[in-house]
Amino acid sequence: MIRIIAGEFKGRRISAPKNLPVRPTTDFAKEAMFNILRNKFEFENIRALDLFCGTGNISYELASRGTTDITAVDIDAGCIRFVKDTAHMLGMKSIHALNYDVFKFVKKQTQQWDIIFADPPYTLDRIPEIPELILAQNILTPGGWLVVEHPPRMKFNPDLPLIEARSYGKVNFAIFGTPESES
Repeated sequence: MIRIIAGEFKGRRISAPKNLPVRPTTDFAKEAMFNILRNKFEFENIRALDLFCGTGNISYELASRGTTDITAVDIDAGCIRFVKDTAHMLGMKSIHALNYDVFKFVKKQTQQWDIIFADPPYTLDRIPEIPELILAQNILTPGGWLVVEHPPRMKFNPDLPLIEARSYGKVNFAIFGTPESES
């Protein structure tokens, strides 16, 4: 069961099919992370990318809070079908769901996003590559944040611009950032 925590659809519960290969972010961890993000970003004024979107949990939360440009990407066609159907049912026109391999998708991108979420399967052995690839591809806006959900004891390249790491039970977030642009 997915619960939208804040915004226009606050309290709305969404039931995902049992056959989807997902591990949704817990409400407790999601709420804590969005409290951190709320202090840095105005959700109505950002572009967001939800990688390994699964059920669309993060995308729905962003849309409910007013984000008008959300791209959700997952390799599983069933997940993408569910996200598209749910976004349509809720009238969330801001969510654009794409059935794509995340690594191939990122390598093809030239546009930038203010917030990028990556919630890969914990069994994926390529998790440490995610921030390296995204930062090398330059798809975060100046001052943008990349939030990577990962299993405990995950090691990332120490040369990457880690802003902070947070742990909420079995849910761990590493937040990477790009410098603000100089004007």
